[in-house]
Amino acid sequence: MATAKLIFDVILYIGLLTHIGLIAVSLYFFWRREPVFDRLIVADLVSTYILALLVILAMIRPDDPFLDVGLGLAAIGFIGAIALAKYIADQQMF
Repeated sequence: MATAKLIFDVILYIGLLTHIGLIAVSLYFFWRREPVFDRLIVADLVSTYILALLVILAMIRPDDPFLDVGLGLAAIGFIGAIALAKYIADQQMF
């Protein structure tokens, strides 16, 4: 049973490092891309990666409120993506 927990912890930490690397690569592309649509997609992707990172952290440390913060980030990211897409499409906010 201890071996299964050790394997699970190793997989979680590998996933944590992978998502940190993906966030770094995505931010690099965010600063390199010129079109606004590419930046919008990358910003949404980064928020998804951060959400996944918070879920992995919640699995590693279940006592901390990482999952609650992740749910809030998901709601804000969804609303922000819709607002940015509407602004780009109409050139006005409301």
